[in-house]
Formats: sequence, C-alpha cells, structure tokens
Amino acid sequence: MRMGMRMLIVAALAGTMGLWAAAPTGAVRTAADGKLHVYFMDVEGGQSTLFVTPTGTSLLVDTGWADHNGRDADRIVAAAHKAGLKRIDAVLVTHFHDDHVGGVPQLLARIPVGEFLDHGPYRELTPDVAGNYAAYLKALAEHHVRRIVMKPGEKLPLPGLDATAVTADWKVIDHPLPGVGEKNPYCANLPSYPHDTTENSRSLGIVIQFGRVRIVDLGDLTSDKEVELMCPVNRLGTAQILVVSHHGWYPSSSPALVDALHPRVAIMDNGALKGGSPATFKTLKNSPGLENWWQLHYSVEGGATWNAPDEFLANLDKPKDPQAPDAGYGLELTVSQDGSFAVTNDRTGATKRYAAR
Repeated sequence: MRMGMRMLIVAALAGTMGLWAAAPTGAVRTAADGKLHVYFMDVEGGQSTLFVTPTGTSLLVDTGWADHNGRDADRIVAAAHKAGLKRIDAVLVTHFHDDHVGGVPQLLARIPVGEFLDHGPYRELTPDVAGNYAAYLKALAEHHVRRIVMKPGEKLPLPGLDATAVTADWKVIDHPLPGVGEKNPYCANLPSYPHDTTENSRSLGIVIQFGRVRIVDLGDLTSDKEVELMCPVNRLGTAQILVVSHHGWYPSSSPALVDALHPRVAIMDNGALKGGSPATFKTLKNSPGLENWWQLHYSVEGGATWNAPDEFLANLDKPKDPQAPDAGYGLELTVSQDGSFAVTNDRTGATKRYAAR
C-alpha cells in the first residue's frame, strides 16, 4: 500500500510538472520566481506600464496613444503574453490625455480586461480631451467592462497587489501612508510653481508596496500638486523606484517630491522628442541616494549633456522626424520581497542588479 501511495504521489507530481511545462514561458517564470515583474513599454512618449505579481494579478497603467495602426496596443499585448497573461485584470487610466488613454479601444479589441480605474469625469474643457473621454466611455460600454472611480487613500481592488491611490482629480491623500509623515526638509526655498488646470494635475497616482520595495507612479502630476502632496510633511515616505512623472518634462518632478522620496532608481517613459527636460535631469542628478536613472529613449532635448549613458537607454534613436519608426525596445523591472531588484534593457539584454538595503 505504501508503494502504491508513493507511485500515486509521483504520478501526481509528474502531472503537475507536465502542466507547468505546457504553460507559456512567461507564466512559468512569473509563478515560479516569486517576484513582481514590471514592464515599461515604449509607446513613443506616452505611458504604458504593466505590473504582474507572483500570483498572476496584473495591472496596466495607461495605454499609450490611439491610431498608429495599433502599434501601442500590440506592444502592450506582446508584453502581456511575455508575462504569460491571457487577460489583464485592471487598467488604470491616470488621466484623459491622448498619450495615456488613447489606446484603450485598440487594446480592448486585442485582449480582455477585467475593469478600468480612473479619477472620474474629465475636467479639462478642450475638444481633444472631450473626444478622448467619449471614446473611452464608448469602448468600455461596447466591451461591457466595469469602471471604478478611485479616490485618494483608497486601495486598488486587486487581490495580491498592495497599491494605494494617493492623488486623483486634483486631490491628494489627507494623511500620510502608514509609518511615515515626517517634516519634509526639501520644501524649503521652493520656487512658486504655476497653478495647473489641465488633466495632468488630475492624475490618478499610486504607490505600490511589494515586500520591502516601494514604487511611486504619479502619472503626469505637476509640481504644484506635488508640493501639496509632499509639504509640509512627506506623506509618501521613501521609495526605491520612482516612475518619473510627466515623461521627465520640466512642469513636474520638483525637488520636494524627488529628493524626499530618495529613490535609488528612476525610470523615465519619455520619447525621443517628448520629455527629458534638462531641469528634470538636473533634479535627478542632484537627488540624494539616486544610483541610476533609466530612459525609454535618448532625449533630444536633454542632449549629450544630460542623457544617461547608453547602457541605461532602451532606444538610442535620435530622429529628425517625430514619426520615424524605431525598434520599440522596453525596460523590465523585477522586484524581490527582500528589497533587491533588477532592471533589464530589452535592447541590450543586459541586466543591472541592485542589492537589498
């Protein structure tokens, strides 16, 4: 009887191994390594970032641009398949500018999505934003996808992903995250930032906690709202990973935010001709504790003086034509529970590892 039980156990294990072997490569890796995988897709100066937990829970932040023959949606779906996904659990739309929400209809035509999260009705009264919002609602209705409006302080409704909304619809969290809330020394001697009335300042921003690593992504939040969030007390604490706001453009990334977060690594989803302002590069360069910043593109605006070394650039193209095609290389961040993480450059295949602290 004991021999028979052993044979049954061996047979069951063999069957399980057979199931794993038959699964997509990405699914095996995601389930087996216990890490959070984050894919920064190149959507040519827009934003699209896919988070996949060890249990397979997935969150896509923004969908890139509309049109371009479905270029951005195709790149998102390719990353999802690389992660072993057949559907995306939730898509978070930071705001209703075309480079963030434009790709929603094309994405829904290619892969199922469980639900959409956003900051509520659009507030920027321009024809372009009104059109983006109408197209967004139409796509959700046609595909019968649930929509959830998030408020600062609320947890994202995704089991297995510890993510909190900290900004939304021109509001910020009214209390610090647990365990933080010290006075922010980087609030002193700040310039007077202009009052932003566009969708950028309404961005739905989030903080993700995975083990000992904190990741901050505030969409296109502008410096006036950053100061409200971070002054006089730091409501977010420190973060190992900062997704550079607003593609690295100068209206965002104030020292009150960047220096107070004290990130070890910053990742900029810029385009060759969009984002990567010298003022932002200067803030990153002077930020205490920053080890490296990574970029999806060489920034023409940043030039030879400010861009990161080539090894930290996913795309080296320096086009004169903003519509010039490129290879669309991305970056992949892998995060371990113990606080260590790594960034892989799709263009070179090289990985830089950061030990836990």
